[in-house]
Amino acid sequence: MTHPVESNGFTPSGIAYDEAPGPGLPVVLIHAGIADRRMWDAQWPALTASRPAVRLDLRGFGDSAAEPDGELSHAADVLETLDHLGVKRCHLVGASFGAGVAVESTVTRPELVESLLLCPPGGALLAELTADLQRFFDAESAALARGDLDAAVEANVDTWVIGNRRASAAVDPAVVDAVRRMQRRAFEISSSWPADVPEAQLEPPALEQLSEIAARTVVVVGGHDLDTTHDAAARVVAGISGARRIDWPEVAHLPSMERPEEFLDLILEWTT
Repeated sequence: MTHPVESNGFTPSGIAYDEAPGPGLPVVLIHAGIADRRMWDAQWPALTASRPAVRLDLRGFGDSAAEPDGELSHAADVLETLDHLGVKRCHLVGASFGAGVAVESTVTRPELVESLLLCPPGGALLAELTADLQRFFDAESAALARGDLDAAVEANVDTWVIGNRRASAAVDPAVVDAVRRMQRRAFEISSSWPADVPEAQLEPPALEQLSEIAARTVVVVGGHDLDTTHDAAARVVAGISGARRIDWPEVAHLPSMERPEEFLDLILEWTT
């Protein structure tokens, strides 16, 4: 395999991206809401050696620190980035919040998307306020209200990285540390923005448009993930014709970071 000449930069509205061009449909990676485009570091070199690929920082994460000009729309930012790069059709890989953005992008511009890999569904795809999700909201909100970013970061780590029904010792400390850095960066950006940035709402919501999605779809869910995520996975599989579900029992909310090699194999198989 030979590595392409990669490029990185910003769209006119300030979305940071990395691009590895090449023949074929690109794989577009959309990160989780507790991360940024660095969450794909483990897959990026090998992926770009065999596929064209794009990864980006959603607005408010990583290097995409510019405030929106008007309403905040992550799907619009993804579509702007792909237009900027001349991408006409692609495979979308979305993690958690990024999976919701991927689905919103798909229903907004269905001709763009060949396939969806949702690992796991989150964001706009979450429908149930389960007890474990409520505990997270309470812990994060209390920490942010008292200005304790460290505690807010740890609430995210405990909930999403460690997950349900396992001890922190079961998780690679490098994964935990990486998420801490990425999540703290997101908190720092959001604290520098006005408190009343309006966020665009897709109408009808993505969950109500699943039956219109024709793209091949696979959903990956960790056994230690939250109950709300398992509920979302069931809804997506039921809603998108032909969608299938893959369960990885030993991981939580970030399958791609906990099992990077296996996840790379899945991407390469899925996008062949």
